[in-house]
Formats: sequence, structure tokens, C-alpha cells
Amino acid sequence: MTEAPIDDHRLGELVLMRQVRDRIDREYAKPLDVEALARGVHMSAGHLSRRFRQAYGESPYSYLMTRRIERAMAFLRLGDLSVTEVCFTVGFSSLGTFSTRFAELVGVPPSVYRDQNVDVSGIPPFQARHVTRPVRNREAPTRKGA
Repeated sequence: MTEAPIDDHRLGELVLMRQVRDRIDREYAKPLDVEALARGVHMSAGHLSRRFRQAYGESPYSYLMTRRIERAMAFLRLGDLSVTEVCFTVGFSSLGTFSTRFAELVGVPPSVYRDQNVDVSGIPPFQARHVTRPVRNREAPTRKGA
């Protein structure tokens, strides 16, 4: 019987982490920081970061950056916006930071990615999402000559 409160507490924290993740998914283009996310679930920033990492394997900031880059990749594939417009549309306030983070996660700069014109038409959406998802934690393979 002593384990039930611990399980309830853990379940409650997982629900809060899902709320944080859902907020990031919805509001990725808005100015978000860990402190604001933590306030939203009545936690300290440090506690939120630890619990989020425990639940999802990465920090809330890293998850936010991945979401922004994922959305940027979709905009760049459409080709309707310039790299600068995409940068600001997905919530970055600096083109340099955007380009650096994009290259870290995708393996090529955003302009090169846009010019490659990755075509996902004809691929089922669940597979397209997997193929076009940015790699996390600087694991993108570097391309020679790019």
C-alpha cells in the first residue's frame, strides 16, 4: 500500500510533462522558455527540466528547438518562404541561431535543405514524418562539400 501514493505522484508528474509537451507543440512559434513552461505547471525550472528529461529523454529546450526545426523543414519543403521568413515564422529571433541549430539537427544549412527540394508526396504521412524528422542531439551526419 505504500507504493500507491508514489505511483499516483509519478502519474501526476507524467500528466504535467504531457501538458508541457503539448504546450510546446502548440506554441512553438511563441517566445517560450523553461521558466515560463515551469510556471505553467507550478514547478521550478530545474525540477521541470529533470522530470521532462526523465519522461522524454531530452530537455524541454531541446524538445522546443526540435519542434521549431521540424516546422521549419516543412516550410522550406513548401518553398513559399525565404529562409529568413521561415526563421521568424517558427519562433527564432536570430537568423544565425536558426541556421546553426538547423545545420546541427538536419546536417545541412536551411538554404541547402530548401534547394534539395525533398519531395514527400506519395509517402504515407506517418512515414514522411519519420523520414523528415530532424535528428536530435547533434547526431545529424555531416556531408562533405556541403
